[in-house]
Amino acid sequence: MVTGSLLIVIFVASLLSLFLLILKFKWDPFLALIAVAIATGLAVGIPYTELPGTITGGFGSTLTGVGIMIGLGVMFGELLAASGAIERIAASLLKAFGIKRSPLAIAVTGTAVSIPVFFDAAFVILINLIRKLSEKTKISMVTFVTALAVGLIVTHSLVPPTPGPLVVADNTKSPLGWFIFYSLLTAIPAVLVGGWWYGLRAGKNSPAYTPEDGGEDHNATHQQVAAAASDRAEIGTGLSYFLLLLPIILILANTIVSLIVPSTVTADLFGFIGEKNVALFISVLVAAFILRPYLRDSQKNLFAKAIASAGLIILITGAGGAFGGVIKASGIGDYLVEVMQTWNMPVILLGFIFSQILRASLGSTTVALVTTSSILGPMVADLGVSPILLGLAICAGGVGLSLPNDSGFWVVNKFAKLSVPDTLKTWTVGGSLAGLAALGAIYVLSLFQGVLPGL
Repeated sequence: MVTGSLLIVIFVASLLSLFLLILKFKWDPFLALIAVAIATGLAVGIPYTELPGTITGGFGSTLTGVGIMIGLGVMFGELLAASGAIERIAASLLKAFGIKRSPLAIAVTGTAVSIPVFFDAAFVILINLIRKLSEKTKISMVTFVTALAVGLIVTHSLVPPTPGPLVVADNTKSPLGWFIFYSLLTAIPAVLVGGWWYGLRAGKNSPAYTPEDGGEDHNATHQQVAAAASDRAEIGTGLSYFLLLLPIILILANTIVSLIVPSTVTADLFGFIGEKNVALFISVLVAAFILRPYLRDSQKNLFAKAIASAGLIILITGAGGAFGGVIKASGIGDYLVEVMQTWNMPVILLGFIFSQILRASLGSTTVALVTTSSILGPMVADLGVSPILLGLAICAGGVGLSLPNDSGFWVVNKFAKLSVPDTLKTWTVGGSLAGLAALGAIYVLSLFQGVLPGL
C-alpha cells in the first residue's frame, strides 16, 4: 500500500481525472465514478483481489442509507406535483414572502427542516417545491438549489439532534442545551451568507426552471393534461402543506418522543414510524390515498415515471459511495490525521480545518465530525478553549468542500438536474462559504468567552 504524501497526490489526481472524464470527455457520471474508483484503488496499492469488494462495499453501504429513501422520495414528489399541491404551496410562499424574497423563504425552510430530518430526505421532499417556485418567479433554479441545499446542510452539520453534531457535543463534553443554542446562532449567518446572499449571485446569469420539452406534441400533451385536470377537484392549501410536511412531522415526532420518554414502548413505536424510510413510505401511502381525486394522471403512470427517474439517481449515488469507500480504504484520512496533529495553530482553526479536510477526503460530514471530535475532544481541557466553541468549529468544518466522492453531491446534481459545474457552484462553493461564515461567527463568540453564559 502507498503511504505518506503520495496518498494526497493520488487523491488530487483522482478528482482531476473524474472532472476530466465527466466535463471534457462527457462520460456518464456513473461510469466515470466506477472507473476512477478502480484506478484510484490500484494506484494506492489495494490488492486487485480485494478491490471489487471495497467498491461494492462502498456502493452498498451508501445505498443502505439512501437507496429506499430516494425511490420513495421520487414517488412522493410525483404525487404532490401531479395533484397540484406543489403549485398551491409555491403560491402561498410567494404571497407570504414576495417574489424577491422567495429564495430567503426557501433558505429558512431548509434550515428549519434539516434539524430533525436528514439532508438527503429533506432535499428529496422539497425539490419539487423549488422547481415550481423557480418556474413561477422566473428566478434561477441555481439560486433556489443553493438556498435549499445550504440551508439543509448547515443545520445538518451544526445543530443536534442530527447525529454528527450530537456526537461532537458528547465528545467535547459540551452541555447539550447550550450547544444547541449557540449552534443555532452560528447557523444564522452561515445560511444567510452561503445560502441566500451567495445563492442570489450564483444564479444571476442562470435560467429559471422550465418543464422538460416533450417534443413536437408537447403542447398537445399539455392541453390533454390540462383538460383532464379541469375535471379533477382542486386541492386546498392546508392539505397541500399537511402532505408535504407529513414525513417531516413523523420524523420530528420520533425525535421529540425519544427525548421526552426514552426507552419506552411509545418511544419504540415512534422510532419505527419516524425512521426516515418508514416515514416516507407511510407518506407515499397516505398521499396515494388522499390525493386520488386531485391527480392529473393515473397513479400507475406516475409511479412508473418515478421508478425510471429514481433508478439512475440510485446508481450514481451508489457509485459516489463506491469512490468514497476506496478513498477511505486507501488510508488518506488516517494520514491527514497524523499530519495535522503536528500543526501549530489556534485550536478553533485547527478543529475547523481538520474536519473540513476529512470531509473533502472521505466524502462524509458525519464521519468527519465524529473522527475529528474523537481526536480533539479528549484534549479540550488542556487546550484552553471552550468545549462548545471547539465543537462548533469542528461542526462548521463539515459544512463545505463536498466533492464527487460525497453521495450528497450526486443527490443534489441529479434531483436538481444540474450540470456538474453548476453543482460545484451551488453545493460545493455555497456550502464552503457557509462553513467559513460559521467559523467567523464562532470567532466572534470566542471574544466573549467567559462572559456569555455556557461559553
